[in-house]
Amino acid sequence: MTERKEFDHGLQEIKTLLIAMGERVQWALEHAMDSLQTSNVEQAKLVFERDHEINLLERQIDDLGTQLILKQQPVAKDLRKILVGFRIAADLERMGDLARDIANVTVRLAGQPLIKPLIDLPAMAKFVHEMIHQAIDSYLREDIVLAESMAKSDDQVDALYSKVLRDLFALMSNESDSVNQAMLLCFVGRFIERIADHATNIGEGVVYLVKNQRSELN
Repeated sequence: MTERKEFDHGLQEIKTLLIAMGERVQWALEHAMDSLQTSNVEQAKLVFERDHEINLLERQIDDLGTQLILKQQPVAKDLRKILVGFRIAADLERMGDLARDIANVTVRLAGQPLIKPLIDLPAMAKFVHEMIHQAIDSYLREDIVLAESMAKSDDQVDALYSKVLRDLFALMSNESDSVNQAMLLCFVGRFIERIADHATNIGEGVVYLVKNQRSELN
């Protein structure tokens, strides 16, 4: 196998691992939110148990990318492809941690009845779930337009997060018994909002990959 073919094969492996990592993060977010809505502590614990899969994939990407750099000594865009892959893996790993934090709220509530129906938080999570898919897809396709379009969804997530905070703080001011749970739900909103920020980071990495320019998409 020629050096170029070896490099292309290694880069394709990184992409395959990133796809798997993104799928596991999406799974973790979906099941963490579902556990919260249904007060399913066992489902929340499953999110904890599978977090190591995301961490393992990040290590595999780091190891593979490092070996490619050492053996192939890529330059210019080839090097950026690996460096951006590292960055995406780090963002995905952090997203997995944040999904685990959401699941931890389910455990902390320990089956307490919810103080209000969850509408805006699941809506935020739905936006973010799609952002994760689009962010990784934009890297695979080196598609700046998709990256920029994905990042615009962060505005909708932020708007919903602001509404969540307004509603929960209003509830706390009227019902003192709801303060503890309301604060935990505020944290959930913050965790989802941070996942969206990490997805936007991936989009910025795609712009850097294609244009060799640093930019802020939001």
